[in-house]
Amino acid sequence: MNKNDVLVRLTGIGKDFDVSPPLLNRLMERQDKVLLKAVDNLSIDIPKGKTFSLVGESGCGKSTVARLTVGLYRPSRGSIVYDAIDMATLKTQAQIEPVRKRMQMIFQDPYASLNPRWRVSDIIAEPIRAHKLISGKSAIDQRVAELLVQVGLAAVDRVKFPHEFSGGQRQRIARALASQPEFLICDEPTSALDVSVQAQILNLMKELQRQFALTYLFISHDLAVVYHISDFVGVMYLGRLVEWSDKRTLFQRPWHPYTRMLLDAIPDIEMSGRQRIPVAGEVPNPIHPPSGCHFHPRCPYANDRCRNEVPAPIQKDESNVACHAVQEQRLPDVAVTGEPADVTTSG
Repeated sequence: MNKNDVLVRLTGIGKDFDVSPPLLNRLMERQDKVLLKAVDNLSIDIPKGKTFSLVGESGCGKSTVARLTVGLYRPSRGSIVYDAIDMATLKTQAQIEPVRKRMQMIFQDPYASLNPRWRVSDIIAEPIRAHKLISGKSAIDQRVAELLVQVGLAAVDRVKFPHEFSGGQRQRIARALASQPEFLICDEPTSALDVSVQAQILNLMKELQRQFALTYLFISHDLAVVYHISDFVGVMYLGRLVEWSDKRTLFQRPWHPYTRMLLDAIPDIEMSGRQRIPVAGEVPNPIHPPSGCHFHPRCPYANDRCRNEVPAPIQKDESNVACHAVQEQRLPDVAVTGEPADVTTSG
């Protein structure tokens, strides 16, 4: 990938959370600090105007990556570079503000991201006023109406409250667009929606991306959604990135055993009879993860090296994969997988 094509670059990112008991308890019981490694040495490049999706089971660190990228968390290790600007070098509010308004986040929970006491007009106008993009009440009202129309609502909807909408997805997208950002971080924006509404939101996001050349970091556990929104996909497991490539390559020829197991969980609508390996076992305790490759307790191809040595990423065809079994060619070749059902044509 050309260096100039990259809008966001995460290099060696790590994030630790202190989950230790209170200090007095630790002193009395002579315990050390307990750190949870939510993200461990993760590196990705997000190209301009494209969608990079992170997928994995709950608790794998996807949402932590989203919050690190937008600046809600500070990384414990590594660097985040946004359009050639190292975020760690931004110390003052005057330095942070111009970069911050170029990125926005769409949160999963509408009740946590929208003030239930405010009308939609006030919610969407807040970032416009905060970033001083437009002055004057009539000009701000006009801009709010334009944003509502852009996301498929009516201008008169600005007098409504969040509870008068289903889920609040469109108001959140409109609010995110209010500061005219280039980069949107979308944390499970379609979770808990029925298929028809989900399809409308995904189609809206794709249309807005074409119209405004937006770049997305898309977080999801739904592989069908990821397939239809993404240009690039990264698979996370217990804080680590285990495989990443362009979307079509990852879905058609997955390499990591965990990626294969996730794809095998997609219903085979065409009843092709392809052999499947179900996802066995449960995600280990992230406070005390397995040694070596975190996935080895659930992997049918694991050996002693997997149990003792952390795998380094290698290039395999068009993919990047962190797996000893792939490097040593211990995995059987995999047939081309079926594509998920199209979720963007419903409703």
